[in-house]
Amino acid sequence: MTTTENKTLDITQIKEMLPHRYPMLLVDRVLHWEANKSITAIKNVTVNEEFFNGHFPHKPVMPGVLMIEAMAQTAALLSFLTAGVKPDENSVVYFVGIDNARFKRPVGPGDQLKMDVEILRNSRGIWKYKAVGTVDGQVALEAELMCTIRSTTDASQAVGL
Repeated sequence: MTTTENKTLDITQIKEMLPHRYPMLLVDRVLHWEANKSITAIKNVTVNEEFFNGHFPHKPVMPGVLMIEAMAQTAALLSFLTAGVKPDENSVVYFVGIDNARFKRPVGPGDQLKMDVEILRNSRGIWKYKAVGTVDGQVALEAELMCTIRSTTDASQAVGL
């Protein structure tokens, strides 16, 4: 049976799936996801974010590396949802690559970063995604991301593509 229900996650459900916590938890809500396909999530950017104290006091801009991290966390959620598993204290998601990253517009306080991530492939435990972040319908950044899920007992081993 095929379902078309809108699958969402609130912050409590996200915290059950990601080990990140303040200030590194960068996904506030999942608007929709479909296993083996895609996910759409949001990050509400507020002036209270600690990084704005230094980046930059005269013109607050969300650091690009944190926007990429937010999209990687969104991709990790999609991987867990697709696999039908919740991570435990023995699971680690490693970010193993970024290709074709481009930043198109700054993201600042008051913006809502909408992240659309789709699975391109999953081969030998390496997930590859196409990720696009938008604000008010304008592309802010895009990249191809690669992640892998490992057991903490394997965490010291080389990832190897």
